[in-house]
Amino acid sequence: MKMTFRWFGADQDPISLEHIRQIPGMTGVVTSLLTIPAGDVWPMDMLIAMKEQVASHGLEVEVIESVNIHEDIKLGLPSRDEKITNYITTMERLAKIDIKCICYNMMPVLDWARSHLYYNLPDGSNTMKYEAEFIQGVSVEELANRYAKEADTYEMPGWEPERMKTIRATLEAYNGMETDTFYANMKYFLDAIIPHAERLNIKMGVHPDDPPQPIFGLPKLIISRDNIRRYLNLNPSPNNGLTFCTGSLGAKKGNDLPAMIREFGMEGRIHFAHVRNLRFENETDFYESAHLSSHGSLDMYDIMRALHDIDYKGWIRPDHGRMIWEETKRKGRPGYGLYDRALGATYLQGLWEAIDRG
Repeated sequence: MKMTFRWFGADQDPISLEHIRQIPGMTGVVTSLLTIPAGDVWPMDMLIAMKEQVASHGLEVEVIESVNIHEDIKLGLPSRDEKITNYITTMERLAKIDIKCICYNMMPVLDWARSHLYYNLPDGSNTMKYEAEFIQGVSVEELANRYAKEADTYEMPGWEPERMKTIRATLEAYNGMETDTFYANMKYFLDAIIPHAERLNIKMGVHPDDPPQPIFGLPKLIISRDNIRRYLNLNPSPNNGLTFCTGSLGAKKGNDLPAMIREFGMEGRIHFAHVRNLRFENETDFYESAHLSSHGSLDMYDIMRALHDIDYKGWIRPDHGRMIWEETKRKGRPGYGLYDRALGATYLQGLWEAIDRG
């Protein structure tokens, strides 16, 4: 496996490449161009500059997270063909700077949701939390305002003010959409881009829905083993694969994460892995804990063992972590502090080494 670290860019992230480089075992960063709207072509000069900046710090960038899917594609509107053409052009430009994997999601409208960005834990750290009753009792505009107030230093991807201006109309566009129609729109997109992914040698890894529970009346379609199987069957190419996120899939009780890793991994369909822990408070509510198995509800040893069993050689990153030490005062990006994710990266590598040596 190749250990990587999520980095939002020099202007969007309080964490420097110098600090990331010092994390033991870190090979590179997973990044994006956050200022480019979904559906637009990514500028070549910005891609080259990003690649050179990362390389100047002794790190690789082989995975992009994310090249977002425009809502016209998800909705199956006539304008989707233009957006898909732009997406393919961006893929071609990413291939020119040796990008090997694109993480993306098909979640309608909202990429993710939490009730709390800075939920205080007894040890003095804070973390993101999902409380179903709170989400059910709040409007999407109220939640966006809450995020803007709490994370006032940085815009939250998926909750940008520009997107929120049209959020009500976008939500209404999904009214009455059948699940089969959404999957048909997914297939249309995959059938258009996957031949180019094969030609460019780019692995496409769809990210599961986060959280795996219906919110604001929107469908949740990639949340379990059967959903993933249906999505992968839409296009049988091995380039059509999965970003296996333990935090997203693990937030749905009953999901057997090690079994899913073995099933899809043995088929070569896991291209990227987000590995983190969470702790359930009841059937629906959870908070994002430290990575250690003993701190959460997921067995991280079993998860890493399953990745080892499939001889996983792809990219992995510690996913969301707590805000600890001085980060609790500075308020960096919620879930994306330096220290707890660095601890998570070394913990995951320690598990891997122990499993590897038997």
